[in-house]
Amino acid sequence: MPQTTTFSIPETIELVIFDCDGVLVDSEMLSQRVLLSMLKDLGVVVSKQYFLTNFLGFNFEHVTAKVFADFSVTLTEAFRDNYRAALISVFAKELQKTDGLNAILADLKVKSCVATSGSPEKVKNSLHYTQLESYFAGHVFTSSEVTNGKPSPDLFLHAAKKMAVAPEHCLVIEDSNAGVSAALAANMHVIRYAGASHLKSSNNSTQALADVSTITHWNQLFKQIPSLSSSAKIEG
Repeated sequence: MPQTTTFSIPETIELVIFDCDGVLVDSEMLSQRVLLSMLKDLGVVVSKQYFLTNFLGFNFEHVTAKVFADFSVTLTEAFRDNYRAALISVFAKELQKTDGLNAILADLKVKSCVATSGSPEKVKNSLHYTQLESYFAGHVFTSSEVTNGKPSPDLFLHAAKKMAVAPEHCLVIEDSNAGVSAALAANMHVIRYAGASHLKSSNNSTQALADVSTITHWNQLFKQIPSLSSSAKIEG
């Protein structure tokens, strides 16, 4: 299990930018299961470690390019559409929000938004099935809105601009190396969230890309940055 680490983050945070998959929703193990099964049907057999290293945090265009580069297999638009449909079906039955999230969102006193590599349809369904829509209404941004996805800073800079907050006053909460790299490249503060199933059950190298703060439960967020909380204290 990842260890909780703390680094200095200033109190002058005006916007919290949440990644969706693996941060707001515990989706990565579900995505892994569906994608690896569909790739296997094409003769592409990859490990869970390969998924975490090469797919976690990236958009589907990156996944397509990586599969072609490593296996000379083209993932067609039909494959992409079938994967997204299969995933949404699984999400409808199994997707859960991460533990303790609602208490944090309800007590957050600064602006917040979502910035995700997932498709607009995917994030819309993720927030709907986990009843998180009301927290982010109108403040959801996807990699489809920018030229370069994570680990480029474009998406986070786009979100900050739309939310009218300077990058240096933004805090990004991410689970993946790609997302952490994007936040750092955007000159934003970042916390790695390692409380979802794919990191709880793994000892892989995706946990240690950079010296950034790590939390393993949402009740640790306000302990690190008390100024984000509307109340004096939040219970776990």
